[in-house]
Amino acid sequence: MSFNEEMKLFFSDSNMKKEIVKIKGIRKPQSPFNHVVKSGNFLFLSSQLSVDLKTDKILGGNITEQTRQALENIKFLLESSGATMNDILKVVIYMRDIKDFDRMNRIYRKYFLEGQEPARVTIQALSPIKDIDIEIEVIALLP
Repeated sequence: MSFNEEMKLFFSDSNMKKEIVKIKGIRKPQSPFNHVVKSGNFLFLSSQLSVDLKTDKILGGNITEQTRQALENIKFLLESSGATMNDILKVVIYMRDIKDFDRMNRIYRKYFLEGQEPARVTIQALSPIKDIDIEIEVIALLP
């Protein structure tokens, strides 16, 4: 079987259908997106930032506070979906100012087991949301 045939078979699997994961206790975002989408055993999280998920209110703060809040949101969404931080396969971090990289990393590393960190890319990019300096998105595998 060729690689293309294998990929077609893999992605045509009925388990790979898109499913919106409803999380109790959080507010639906004002923008047109969902926080968590499941397909097969994969969880795709929209980028998280320094926001109170219960009220959808932006919290702001310095880079360490914003990083911590974004990661706490990710942890909450994953746990509410049946996964943990250890199940994250890939992380994409969008930072307004790359000069904050070391301060962000000091908080980030506390959320992962040393030697078991997920793949990651960090990109300098402006958030369209005022006073937001970091957004973090993840892909996780359900256990």
